[in-house]
Amino acid sequence: MAAIDYEKLIMDIPDYPEPGVIFKDITPLLADKQGLAAVVDDIAVHFMDRGITKVVGAEARGFLIGAPVAYRLGAGFVPARKPGKLPREVYSENYSLEYGSDSLEMHKDSLCADDRVLIADDLVATAGTAVATAKLIEKAGAKVMGFAFVLELAFLNPRQIIGKEFDQEIYTLVKVD
Repeated sequence: MAAIDYEKLIMDIPDYPEPGVIFKDITPLLADKQGLAAVVDDIAVHFMDRGITKVVGAEARGFLIGAPVAYRLGAGFVPARKPGKLPREVYSENYSLEYGSDSLEMHKDSLCADDRVLIADDLVATAGTAVATAKLIEKAGAKVMGFAFVLELAFLNPRQIIGKEFDQEIYTLVKVD
């Protein structure tokens, strides 16, 4: 674990995106050069000896975490995008999230059966995005090796939700109970 106090670099924004919600803003953490380096290093070092060949990050903040982690692991990065953003043939997966529903897509040729994949994102809350991403990886025939998040809203029970369908490790840097 890094000597960085991640929680000091995460800002609480009350009543965003709707009244009663406290939004956890990680942009100050990402803007801090030591904070960003520590996030990337902590996640990458944790999964370093797992044979990860690809990291998948969901649009859009998953790109900010997943791409540098992939670089640090010596792996490729694959984006999971909102519908209509990818130009070639895609797998698609619908999911529920905190404030509604959505869908993610991934190019069909971005993963193969030999790929060992880490899912990386900024936040796990109701786990809809994480589960949808893992299902896309399975559709491609690749193996999900683990889940990594900067922030976990533990009071929403994302570990139990993910655990209903996937038994891979869930690694988070900050848990909010």
